[in-house]
Amino acid sequence: MSPVSRADHLSAGPAPDLRQRWALAVIGVRGPDGPDPAPYADNLLARWAEPQRRYHTTEHLTAALDRIDELAEHADDLNVVRLAAWFHDAVYRPDRSENEERSAALAERALPELGASDAQTAEVARLVRLTATHDPAPGDRNGEVLCDADLAVLAGSPERYAAYAAAVREEYGFVPDADFREGRAAVLRQLLALERLFRTPVGYEQWEHTARRNLATELDLLTG
Repeated sequence: MSPVSRADHLSAGPAPDLRQRWALAVIGVRGPDGPDPAPYADNLLARWAEPQRRYHTTEHLTAALDRIDELAEHADDLNVVRLAAWFHDAVYRPDRSENEERSAALAERALPELGASDAQTAEVARLVRLTATHDPAPGDRNGEVLCDADLAVLAGSPERYAAYAAAVREEYGFVPDADFREGRAAVLRQLLALERLFRTPVGYEQWEHTARRNLATELDLLTG
C-alpha cells in the first residue's frame, strides 16, 4: 500500500483527523514515496497526551493547525509550518527550560527518517526553536505563521482565555502561588512589551486587540 493510499485509511483509531492531517503534511513535504507516516503520528500523539499536560494537549495542537490553515496564504512553505506545529511542543515538561530545543532535536531525528530533505528538516527545527521567543525576524513568513498560530489562544473569548490561564496554572501546580504569580506576570509583561503580538496581517487584524485586553486583564488579576 502506498503512503498516499495509507493516508486514505487513517480515519480509523483515535484522533483520526489529526492522523490524517499529519500524513498529508508529511506527504506534502516529501511526496508519496517513503516510510509509513502512521507510526510517527502514534509517537507524537502519545507525547501530546502525556499526563503532565493540561494546556499543551492535542486540543492545542488541533487549534494551532486550524489557525495555520487560516493563515495559509502568508506561509512560504505551508506543510513545513504544519510539521513544525506538530513538533513545537512534542517534548513538554513544565519543570524544564529546554523543551523547545529538545522538540527541535526530535524533529531533526524523525524527519530525515520520513524522507524530508536536509533543508526541510532544518526549517522545521528552526521554526520549533522560534516558539521559545515568538519573535520572528521581519520577512520570516513561515515563522510569522507558526508564532501567530501558537499565540492565537490569547485572543479567545474571556471564558476561553480564563480556561487557558487555568490550564497553564494546573501545569505548574508544583510551583507555589506567589512564585507562579511572579513568573507568570513576567511572561505577560514580556508579551505586552512586544510591538506586535501577531505578525501576519490577518492575525494582527483579527487577534491583536483582544489578545492584549486578555493579557492586561490577567496581569491585573495576578498583581491586584
